[in-house]
Amino acid sequence: MAIEYRINAPVSADQFIDLLHRSTLAERRPVDDWACIEGMLTNASLTISAWDGDLLVGIARSVTDFHYACYLSDLAVDASLQKSGIGKQLQAVTQQQLGPLCKLILLAAPAASAYYEPLGYQHNDRCWVLDRDVTIRGAH
Repeated sequence: MAIEYRINAPVSADQFIDLLHRSTLAERRPVDDWACIEGMLTNASLTISAWDGDLLVGIARSVTDFHYACYLSDLAVDASLQKSGIGKQLQAVTQQQLGPLCKLILLAAPAASAYYEPLGYQHNDRCWVLDRDVTIRGAH
């Protein structure tokens, strides 16, 4: 099996949803909201996809300024191919597209939390998340 890595290649919402189901991310992504998934793909700054022929088997979807910060929003690999190096290569190709000072930043899925430190990531406990249905307190 030869995996092909593509930079900013078209990925349909249906392909992405299918991959999310075949990975561990479907339970934490809005896979029943096609318009949201489409928006996630359309508005990503950088997408690296992994293909086995015509089948999407992995994706690294990022929002970035390419110079200072790159938020790796999704890293998904087909469960049957996990631990084969696809996830590492998706991250490496992502990093190659960024400027020399640009940091990769991500929120790890609970099941993948131990995956990142051996790759060189440093844990940071200063992340904060505000759900969309929560109003900023004290704003006018």
